Amino acid sequence: MKAARLDKREQKREQKRAKSEQKKNAKAARRPALLRDRRTTMIVVLSAIALVLYSVMVPVHASVYASSVPIMMLLAAVAVTAALVGIRYPNVAIIMFTLAAVLIPLTISRDAALHAPWPWSVPMLIAFAITVAALTFQHGWRPGLILFASGTVSGLVASIMLPTVPSANTLIVTTSVVGGIYLISVLLAGRLRLGDELTRQREHTAEEQARRELVEERTRIARELHDVVAHSMSVIQVQASTARYRLPDLPADAASEFDDLAATARSSLTEMRRLLGVLRTEDQSAELVPQQGIEDIPALVDSIRRAGVDVGLELVIADLSAAPAGVQIAAFRIVQEALSNAVRHAPGSRISVSVRTDDTAVRLRVHNTAATGEVAASSGAGQSSGHGLRGMRERVALVDGTLEAGPDADGGWTVAAALPWISKRESV
Repeated sequence: MKAARLDKREQKREQKRAKSEQKKNAKAARRPALLRDRRTTMIVVLSAIALVLYSVMVPVHASVYASSVPIMMLLAAVAVTAALVGIRYPNVAIIMFTLAAVLIPLTISRDAALHAPWPWSVPMLIAFAITVAALTFQHGWRPGLILFASGTVSGLVASIMLPTVPSANTLIVTTSVVGGIYLISVLLAGRLRLGDELTRQREHTAEEQARRELVEERTRIARELHDVVAHSMSVIQVQASTARYRLPDLPADAASEFDDLAATARSSLTEMRRLLGVLRTEDQSAELVPQQGIEDIPALVDSIRRAGVDVGLELVIADLSAAPAGVQIAAFRIVQEALSNAVRHAPGSRISVSVRTDDTAVRLRVHNTAATGEVAASSGAGQSSGHGLRGMRERVALVDGTLEAGPDADGGWTVAAALPWISKRESV
């Protein structure tokens, strides 16, 4: 009882967690694309800041510092757009802002500089801090530190070039403010990178979870196949094998039919076990039995003939020692599926099978005439109603071959395939 209660609690917790994740995903989906794209968001924000700073910096320097308006318009544009340029070209941004930081203090009137902050005005200090923060966010601590150092040195250079203007207090304030912003930017950038890494880790975990669920589903399918199909085939095989012993008056022809039926059931069981070995993920290993190839097609045709079907075989095979295994398996499976379709959908028809090989490919052709018997209702409307043709096309595509399948004017059906020995992927 306690264990059942604990399981129910765990299920409720998992449901709550799933609902919480769904809500988070829904919120993320509702966000505008602009906010989800960090670079686009930064471009928009920095563009707005640059426009505001430019509209403030030019009038302030023209009125307070008596700077030349045309020169100031040019230098201010260089200073405020350095952060935007730094999104893609950090080194260019460093050079741009450093030049502006050196030249702008030299355009200031000495008399005006005695009564206002110099060599850094307030708009330039803000531009300095924003550019350092932008480079740090986008490219890490190193470009931000280089810009911080070069900007500080440019202020010292301007002070040295105009030693009569007091600048110590402004330099100390600027260095302290921008240095603090740089440290905060480093911490925030690290936090953002950590968040990105966690997001990638969550995506990787979700992919692994999806793969694990797929493996579990394959195991479940294998178990159901074993419980349903393999069990039924085993019963058929046992009944067919013991028919001659359970029925003493059984005619010899009927006994031979039962033996053929038992052999077919055993072959189907072997195929089923091989399929289960592929699907299972437990410790069982798949049977190490060679897959059928082109040389096994005559035996396949003989098994169809023993079932009373009129099948003709034309086999022109060259040396198969160098034939790729994939082509051989594909050829056998295509002929097998084509024969199964003909028997199922065209009862009473005559079937002709042609297998030819040359230096470049194996060429298959399976043709059946129009049905002379009654088609079972479970057979479907036509030969293309199931997954057989899809499977044949997939096998042909794996070896870069060609497949043509369709009805003819006489009501029959033809499947023709060409499977090259060397695929395009192997020849590259």
